[in-house]
Amino acid sequence: MRRALLITAALLPLAGCNLAPHAATPALPTPQQWPQGAAYGPLEEGSPALPWRQVAGDARLVKVIEMALSSSRSLREQVAALAEARAQYHIQRAALLPTVDASASGSVTRGIANQANNADSYSVSAGASSFEIDLFGRLRNEAKASFESYLASQSGLKSTRLSLVSDVATAWLTYAADKDTLTAAEGTLDSARKTLELERGLFKSGLASGSDVASAIATVEGAASDVAADITTLAQDRNALDLLVGAHVADELLPDTLDGLDHAISAPPAGLPSEVLRQRPDVVEAEHTLKGTYATIGAARAAFFPAITLTSSVGLASTALSQLFTHGAAQWNVAPSASVPLLGGTTGANLAYAKAQRDYALAAYELAVQTAFRDVANALARRGTIADQRAAQDKQMLAYRRAWELADGQRRAGTGTYLAALVAQRSYYSAQQTRITAQLADLSNRFTLYAAVGADPSL
Repeated sequence: MRRALLITAALLPLAGCNLAPHAATPALPTPQQWPQGAAYGPLEEGSPALPWRQVAGDARLVKVIEMALSSSRSLREQVAALAEARAQYHIQRAALLPTVDASASGSVTRGIANQANNADSYSVSAGASSFEIDLFGRLRNEAKASFESYLASQSGLKSTRLSLVSDVATAWLTYAADKDTLTAAEGTLDSARKTLELERGLFKSGLASGSDVASAIATVEGAASDVAADITTLAQDRNALDLLVGAHVADELLPDTLDGLDHAISAPPAGLPSEVLRQRPDVVEAEHTLKGTYATIGAARAAFFPAITLTSSVGLASTALSQLFTHGAAQWNVAPSASVPLLGGTTGANLAYAKAQRDYALAAYELAVQTAFRDVANALARRGTIADQRAAQDKQMLAYRRAWELADGQRRAGTGTYLAALVAQRSYYSAQQTRITAQLADLSNRFTLYAAVGADPSL
């Protein structure tokens, strides 16, 4: 027994050897400042770590997002993947420790003709079975790679939550925008029907042509078609929102209009690129994946060196069951073994594969950083000009509305043409749709910037 302990003690100092290369985080492959120019407004001061509840603002939207964070099936997939990665890490970690088993056995042999053939044996023992002494860090690096994979899964879960918050908010706002579009189409249809009644009356009186009546009918049917299409779109928006949330969204939680949401929904400040990009979950996920490949290289390098395993047991043995636990029945056994690859095998190919994985992960990390930079820059470019665009479109819509009111009044008074009123009405309807699109772009971009910054401390 003492000899076994001496052998183990002599091998343990070698277990500190680690053949993995140093896993240094690469420098950010992006500019030090966000882009500047005509499309970008002044950067706001403040921390980019803005909780999603502060971004959402509206109580109905907050409730819908809370439902999604607890019921979304896509989020549950990520939670299950995280549990899988955690279990895999524990499996790899367990290989670093010996497995101790206990066993008991007994045998009775009796000869038929010769009593000398009689034999009894009994034993109980406990010991480590095939425990590998990790001299060159193979097992530790495999456990390290699994741990980095687990950390990457944690960041992936946070990234999924960020995307879910942004996607749910965008779907909720899209429902409001399409509801506003339906309201505009219904208003146009109602106005077109009244105009058609007027044209038919004028036609009977000989004050309007048949072509004016036909054009009025075409306008009515076009508006009716838009109303039907908008009703379908609204139903599809509802279905998409329910799917994202993972549950049915009650009617009282749905928005009525985009108007009034400007002050409720806010956007986080962008901060500095180095602050934002290094803490964005998908960048952190890529970084952990990269670190894991360095550990994999260390494990592949260790495979070139001898693998030493130790099987040992300590117990009691006797030819009589009554004497099994008496003095002198003790026994111990130590069976070390070593193996080293000489020719053939996949050791060299495994190392080459591990290095290729490292190169791939490095490129993926740098791409994640550059993608994050682009996402934030695009959202900042949209934020920098959307206020001017919306202001111009509001004025344009009011001007078209005034033009249509004047043209329609002149037509009803008999001093204007139907064609002029029709063109003005269509222009006003188109301006309404353009204004709604700009509103949606502004409000949804606030959540786009929130997700691009990715610094929510509440997730």
